[in-house]
Amino acid sequence: MNYKIKSRIWIEVDNHVFLGEGRIQLLKAVDQEGSLSKAAKSLNLSYKKAWHLLNSMNSSGKEPVTTNTIGGKGGGGTLLTEYGKKLIDTFDTINKNCWAFLDQELEHLKKIS
Repeated sequence: MNYKIKSRIWIEVDNHVFLGEGRIQLLKAVDQEGSLSKAAKSLNLSYKKAWHLLNSMNSSGKEPVTTNTIGGKGGGGTLLTEYGKKLIDTFDTINKNCWAFLDQELEHLKKIS
């Protein structure tokens, strides 16, 4: 038998999603692109959806996850805050540790099957 465990992790605040894999991907894309519109495009998200997700994270966290720079000659942009970078690292660690645990538990299942 070829068993698989399927799982997705998300973190809620006051019964609303704060972080999940998709939101973390968006934060990583913002960090890489320096722009919400470019980040949204790279993930095949509409700007409106990306803005909604980012706004939700900014209003749900203890600090904003991004800051905006005003346009000008080079145009404006969206930058990740240190808090936003720490959230990515923390979520990635939680996710990695969870998968390690699930893999270990799957090995127990394989032994009894």
